[in-house]
Amino acid sequence: MRKKAAETRLYRTEMNDKILGAGFKEFNKFFALDTNAYQSGAIDVKNKELMGLVGSMVLRCNDCIFYHLDRSVTEGATREELHEAMHIALVIGGSIVIPHLRYAFEVLEELFAEGNPNATA
Repeated sequence: MRKKAAETRLYRTEMNDKILGAGFKEFNKFFALDTNAYQSGAIDVKNKELMGLVGSMVLRCNDCIFYHLDRSVTEGATREELHEAMHIALVIGGSIVIPHLRYAFEVLEELFAEGNPNATA
């Protein structure tokens, strides 16, 4: 059974704190690189998160799919925008992406049900 969104967020935060507090500088450098990649620039944060979602679906990483869905919704992505991004992932990745599309739909239902003020139809 899948963890609830709040549990997934807590686990991610706790484990990231352990990793970043381990004293191994290379972990911190990579995490900083990843964080900086999603900062606003010529492309806004919402669209970068949607791109992250596509990549995560094609690479079939449910943990990453959760993260980018959560961030996309927080950044104001609509259900229609998310569906279009997931469609791109399906076209690029093919039928192997379908189980991850199912997962994404399950997560989306929960994220939109949470009452996030940025979650729009």
